[in-house]
Amino acid sequence: MKTYRLIRGGLLVALLLACFAPSFAQQTFVTTVWFDYKYFMTTEGPVTFKPTSPTSAYLSNAFVFRRAYFTYDNRINGNLRFRFRLDADNTRNVTGVTLTGSPVSGVSTTTDGKLRPYMKHLYLQYDDFIVPMMTLNVGMIETLTFKPAEDRWGYRSVAKTLLDGYRDITKRSIEVSSADIGATLKYSFAKFFRLAAGVYNGAQYTREENDQFKEVQVQAQLTPVPGLSIVGYWDYEQKLPVASLPLETKPTQSIYKIDAFFEMVRNLIIGGEWFVFKNDLYQTAGEKYDVSGWSVFGRYTVVPDKVTIFGRYDSYVPSSLDRELDMSLVIAGFDWTPFHASWKLQPNVWFYSYKDGLRYNANATKDSDLVFNLTFALSF
Repeated sequence: MKTYRLIRGGLLVALLLACFAPSFAQQTFVTTVWFDYKYFMTTEGPVTFKPTSPTSAYLSNAFVFRRAYFTYDNRINGNLRFRFRLDADNTRNVTGVTLTGSPVSGVSTTTDGKLRPYMKHLYLQYDDFIVPMMTLNVGMIETLTFKPAEDRWGYRSVAKTLLDGYRDITKRSIEVSSADIGATLKYSFAKFFRLAAGVYNGAQYTREENDQFKEVQVQAQLTPVPGLSIVGYWDYEQKLPVASLPLETKPTQSIYKIDAFFEMVRNLIIGGEWFVFKNDLYQTAGEKYDVSGWSVFGRYTVVPDKVTIFGRYDSYVPSSLDRELDMSLVIAGFDWTPFHASWKLQPNVWFYSYKDGLRYNANATKDSDLVFNLTFALSF
């Protein structure tokens, strides 16, 4: 009910701004949809899609709506901008709760996979805040974690970037989010150096704040020569104490991340990212372990506005204490615009490789999997 009120309130704000904004305001409405035909070319499927029932019930192919965005942007004047964005995905939702047993001994839940909208962005942006080249964002805003790599990768329609999609691939949680409630301040000292800092609830945009602690993020981008940039990132958050740790322990978590991008050759972009996630709650037999990974990707435009080829290699280390959990992912495909820029076809294949396949899927008799996707990327 609370989520419904938030969405209703956001829509009302967007409608009022659309109706009463000054005549010089620049308003845009954009819809983005990602739709896949997915075919599993191996019989048991990767860890992400392994069947929960016996392999005889294995689902070999499916049509899937993965994401749908509706974005309203309003450039109110030369400095002030407002954004309202609804997002929807096919995460399963609880739709009913039923008491079970006689007498009552428990509950069961009913779920469905309907695409349901939720608020992703609701913020104000103030350009040239205090001094030129300084930008302030306040509200439900993008975090600093993913955007540099995501912009260079350019194919969020095909796959999330390494850190963003880590849990989807490995089923190992990293507490990161693409959006949260808070404020960021970004400043370009010159073309070769940019600095950004943000403070957020840390509970992510899908949850209410549940403690007094805040997450701090810092990002620095260095461009020593045109076409070559290096981005350093660090975040930090203290968590609530837990019973499994000594009372004097104040568990913390942090991410260290470095991105590098090469854009000196026309129509070619090459990028890479490396990160380490440290969390005091991640322990095995009292010994802490880190979660880490690295990724290299590239895309080359063969025919401008028509054909682009892309590829990527990811390496995942879910536990620094158990390297048998290591796995990798190769993504390759091409982007074709057959008729109009609003409609793109992006055939792509995903090749998973597991150091120990049995650690991911008890049914697996092999250490690799292959998936084909025909992705439809629509934007209008």
